[in-house]
Amino acid sequence: MTVGIVLVSHSPALAQGLADLVAQIGSGEVPLAVAGGAGDGRLGTSVDLVQEAIRAADRGQGVVIIPDLGSAVLTVRTVLGDGHGDGRGVVMVDAPFVEGAVAAAVTAASGATVDEVAEAARQARDVPKF
Repeated sequence: MTVGIVLVSHSPALAQGLADLVAQIGSGEVPLAVAGGAGDGRLGTSVDLVQEAIRAADRGQGVVIIPDLGSAVLTVRTVLGDGHGDGRGVVMVDAPFVEGAVAAAVTAASGATVDEVAEAARQARDVPKF
């Protein structure tokens, strides 16, 4: 079992595209779910979709949530209550959306803990592209 990852984006297409990339990098071993859009196909975020994605990605080892923009953060905070974690191993991280998701997936695939996966996503902010 590995830590799950949830990608929260205002755009269903962006969330699914990143999930496709991450799934290939994570070799399909990492439970991955998306909460993209407002639930009716429009741009936005949805508390219900975030809750569903957490349930889908949770295999008992914890879940790292990576949001794309500010109001996605607010939606996740609504779901988690205190804004950072729910006390059961579900944690939102402040990380770049693409790089953070990739780093989280690689780290999760290695069998890391939820805290290690979250930290890998955070540290992706400081990794130069060239």
